[in-house]
Amino acid sequence: MSETHQFLSAAWIEAARAIRDEYAGRVGQPPVALRMNQVITDVPDGTIEAHLDTSSGRTQLELGHLTDPDLTVTTDYATARAIFVLQDAAAAMQAFMSGKIRVEGDMGKLMLLQAQAMQPDPLAAEVAERVKAITRT
Repeated sequence: MSETHQFLSAAWIEAARAIRDEYAGRVGQPPVALRMNQVITDVPDGTIEAHLDTSSGRTQLELGHLTDPDLTVTTDYATARAIFVLQDAAAAMQAFMSGKIRVEGDMGKLMLLQAQAMQPDPLAAEVAERVKAITRT
């Protein structure tokens, strides 16, 4: 069994990058070109600023913010974990409806991304399972 790490800790980010790099070039092309900044609050080590960029035809998730994003999503640590690690669509919808997810920018692109997440590429689903396996419960 793989070593587990606290979600969004430096060790978790490094392990998640290693998994992503293993699958580079094998996972299908993202269905929507999107440049999204993310702000995750209430993280044990402070606030995390990250981004998701699919505009190159590859899914890139990294720390730091992009200039001129299509949208910015702000949420708390527990909600981010439910969405990104547990892949819990119901939790995402509930968090959005209760204001735990705030969106600034092109909401349409976020909706397209969400629709794609409902039917993931089999290799993308495998990556998600591997990331879940390295995340401490």
